[in-house]
Amino acid sequence: MKTMTMYRPNTIQNALSDFDRYFESFFGDSFLAPATRMLNRLPAVDIRETEAAYVLDMELPGYDEKSIDIHVDGASLSIASKQEEAGEARKEEGTYILRERRLNAFSRSFKLPDNSDPEAVTAVFKNGILSLEIKKRAETQKRTIQINVN
Repeated sequence: MKTMTMYRPNTIQNALSDFDRYFESFFGDSFLAPATRMLNRLPAVDIRETEAAYVLDMELPGYDEKSIDIHVDGASLSIASKQEEAGEARKEEGTYILRERRLNAFSRSFKLPDNSDPEAVTAVFKNGILSLEIKKRAETQKRTIQINVN
């Protein structure tokens, strides 16, 4: 009895997927695959602190300001793509030979620090980078106290 096998020509794509399977055979599927899948779908974020605010920078290449929703609910900050914008198929002519770029729908949430002011969040979108500035409450900011000499 003959068995049917799938024909896979030697390509870089197949070599990489063979390597992934080989690697997972040592560490198990749960070691690498879910983390890799999750990182590939979520935009990269940098968060830094200044004296007056927290600044969050998120990489969003291929998106524009109209396809992003930002919500603050109490101590929670959520950034998400609008489903209809990110998920809709683009009408393009031709047949793809290789397609690696995708706009996946995403949603990320962050817990705001206790000293942040949820009412004072500003957003700027430029060159595929979304920058949010979350001001600190005035009463929690560091201040210098002058010493009076009598």
